[in-house]
Amino acid sequence: MSPLVYYWQKVNLQSYATFRGRASRPEYWWALLANLIIYFALFWVQIILIFVAPSGIVASLSYLYSLAFLVPGLAVGVRRLHDTGRSGWWLLIGLIPAIGWIVLIVLFTVEGQPNSNRYGDVPARL
Repeated sequence: MSPLVYYWQKVNLQSYATFRGRASRPEYWWALLANLIIYFALFWVQIILIFVAPSGIVASLSYLYSLAFLVPGLAVGVRRLHDTGRSGWWLLIGLIPAIGWIVLIVLFTVEGQPNSNRYGDVPARL
């Protein structure tokens, strides 16, 4: 099984709304990549289907997917911040235009703490 499929399944299906614990860097980034690929694939499918059969549901495929996987995206972000020893509330810094997203990207790319911290044990790697 490819890392892309493994982490998508782990984050989105097995840990759907788990905000406790820690997530490794690969777990966060592979899951994000998988979700982006699926989102853009659905986006292009909806663009094609709009010309074939205009419909409100068809026109909302990528939006429905984004809504369905909003919670797992937030959960893996919180767990990734836990891996670096920070509270999940740091996710709210992303609400600050431009600078907030830059800070979050840096925090998501920082190496996690090598030992157990108050959020749990070191996450298992693939």
